[in-house]
Amino acid sequence: MNRRHFLKGGTAAATGIVFCSCGLLERAHAQGASRTLPVAVNGKKVKTIDVHAHCHFREAGALLGADAAAVQLPPVNGAAEAFIEIDKRLKAMDGQAVDMEVLSINPFWYGRDRELAGQIVKLQNEKLAELCASKPDRFAAFASLTLQAPDLAVTELETAVKKQGLKGAAIGGIVNGVEFSDPKFDPVWAKAEELGVPLFIHPQGVPELNKRLAGNGWLGNTIANPLETTIALSHLIFEGTLDKFPGLKVIAAHGGGYLPSYADRSDHACMVGPAGCKTDVKLKKKPTEYLNQLYFDSLIFSPEAIRHLAAQVGASQIVLGSDYPYPWQLKPVDHIFACDSLSDDQKVAILGGTAAKLFGVAG
Repeated sequence: MNRRHFLKGGTAAATGIVFCSCGLLERAHAQGASRTLPVAVNGKKVKTIDVHAHCHFREAGALLGADAAAVQLPPVNGAAEAFIEIDKRLKAMDGQAVDMEVLSINPFWYGRDRELAGQIVKLQNEKLAELCASKPDRFAAFASLTLQAPDLAVTELETAVKKQGLKGAAIGGIVNGVEFSDPKFDPVWAKAEELGVPLFIHPQGVPELNKRLAGNGWLGNTIANPLETTIALSHLIFEGTLDKFPGLKVIAAHGGGYLPSYADRSDHACMVGPAGCKTDVKLKKKPTEYLNQLYFDSLIFSPEAIRHLAAQVGASQIVLGSDYPYPWQLKPVDHIFACDSLSDDQKVAILGGTAAKLFGVAG
């Protein structure tokens, strides 16, 4: 479809697609007819599970007063739809051929004091549990955690999983300048490993680069978000955190950032520049081998990107992700069907089979 026919058909308006000053047109990669529920692969029905879907609760924002709008309603398409209206969200999920969303809230409370942050997290986890209980076949959720207070986060995670039925926790990419590999967070990772639940890393950007990222192209998100995930995962690997917690389940948003695309460089770094590596950290595996124990969402836009990610980490480590309601990938299921490099069994796993096992939900 050329640009003139695309606009004439009204598709851009219907999907919230916009043109930026750089003149690029956002276009869908998946071709052919859109899938509808129920989804089947070669006659085999599969429960499609989107592990990367967002929401907000106005009650949590009210605890911040005038600051609420800035953190809950950024000036991006789809922001208002994060405040879920059940019927509207279900209609959108049906249109995407998504059976279940695993909801998460990007952390905006790490910089708040312990008491206020704890109140926000408590309210959000209660609201998430209530929402999921109202439609258990359509919604699951990651808990929020007061990660700047690891002792509190441990209690929150245990309560969320054991009493509220939440499926793990969503975390940022760093906490107030402290990397996840810092031993202060070890009790949180130990609790997640003990409970057998995944942690979903969703980046918040790299504000120290804001000066260089200023200008056209929304580089603070376009470049910085994947970069933060890359840094977070690299620290977990190189500082030995994943060796300390070999059973820890981590899901990285946006295909794991840049790490899977240039992973082999990590295997050479300490051989080329040993002065930049710690002699007291003895990794049990090559850095690239740790990627095979992590999980990555499919929000990387093209069949070729999925092919490369699967070649690097294994198709068994990829799960469906859309970033809804933000319109990065409006047809996440079609996107996987467009990947000719995947076998039918691999498509089934990515669309929902792997996530169903991770979250303990019926496939």
